[in-house]
Amino acid sequence: MRVLFHVQHLLGVGHLRRGELITNALADRGIEVTVALGGHPVAEIPFARANVVQLPQVSIRDADFKVLYDEAGEPVTEAWRAMRRDALLDLYRRTRPDVVLLEMYPFGRWRFGFELEPLLSLAAEDKPRVKCATSVRDILVATKHPERARKGLDIARRTLDRVLVHSDPTLFTFGETYPHAGEIAELIGYTGYVTEPAGGRSGAKTGDVIVSAGGGAAAGALFEAAIAARPLTALKDRTWRIFTGPRFPEADFRALKQQAGAGIVVERFAADFQERLDGCALSISQAGYNTVMNLLRAEAPAIVIPYDAAEETEQLFRARRLEELGLLTILAAGDLGPQTLSGAIAKTLERESGERRRIDLDGAEHTAAMIEAMIRGEAGG
Repeated sequence: MRVLFHVQHLLGVGHLRRGELITNALADRGIEVTVALGGHPVAEIPFARANVVQLPQVSIRDADFKVLYDEAGEPVTEAWRAMRRDALLDLYRRTRPDVVLLEMYPFGRWRFGFELEPLLSLAAEDKPRVKCATSVRDILVATKHPERARKGLDIARRTLDRVLVHSDPTLFTFGETYPHAGEIAELIGYTGYVTEPAGGRSGAKTGDVIVSAGGGAAAGALFEAAIAARPLTALKDRTWRIFTGPRFPEADFRALKQQAGAGIVVERFAADFQERLDGCALSISQAGYNTVMNLLRAEAPAIVIPYDAAEETEQLFRARRLEELGLLTILAAGDLGPQTLSGAIAKTLERESGERRRIDLDGAEHTAAMIEAMIRGEAGG
């Protein structure tokens, strides 16, 4: 059983980590996964249980998704697009997958249609026809281009066998942020949220304060506010651990380490991040999919500062729903500062913990089961 998994990250690394967890769950079922990696490799997320094939790398600058840059830092050309498309199609022919798995497309990743539409067409024309699925986050970013949503519907109807929505439908349904969900209801399968497996952790309570921001590409203000807020809080005598993420600029990382005083530890990454959250006194973070799911798994007191630059709406949308359920506290990015953060910390620590809403967090395993069912031609696949 073989899966070809197209994985493309541009700004953060959340897509990478979610993809790695899905890949691990597929490997647990004896399914061979080839990852077609489109962005720069991230050493901390190696896809160790997959065959990783690096496509010609592409990136963006700042949070501008309108222009893609090649390995040399130049805007991509039509010739570059043709080269990468051909590399992906050649990988498909060499892999001979039973299932092609995409990320987001055709509900996002529009700038990669130049290679993904030919890939879907090739799978459809193969003998026998190869099944195709897309892996979709719980919440889509609001768009000013409704025609894209209609085009996504047309592509999904024509080419996809499954739309794997990584959500618990009792919390978010796909239709809340995708207007045509009802027209492809037969394709949609809710997997639950993809996060770390529940078992295998020590659960040791450290009482630390964990400050994090996923990949960390745009997190300097959060880290500086946390350092300045520490002496203003009831947790000033605890160890504060700042995890900057692998994409936090190196010069800023060195400066942050110098700025941090006694009792503050600055690191890039923790392989046991989930375990550290399990035992923490408080988490302060941005509100990306992976980080929030880590928080829900840990049931940790949490403050989130949703990333809202470049018309991003996804993090705030998710965080508001969870705040309504009493699962975290939101501090708007525009309000972030030492005083406001210390106030949010006091509010969070004073909140009484009641019975928590149960949310399906076994999405990686459910995703792998659905893909295996597709390969075997079983109902529900």
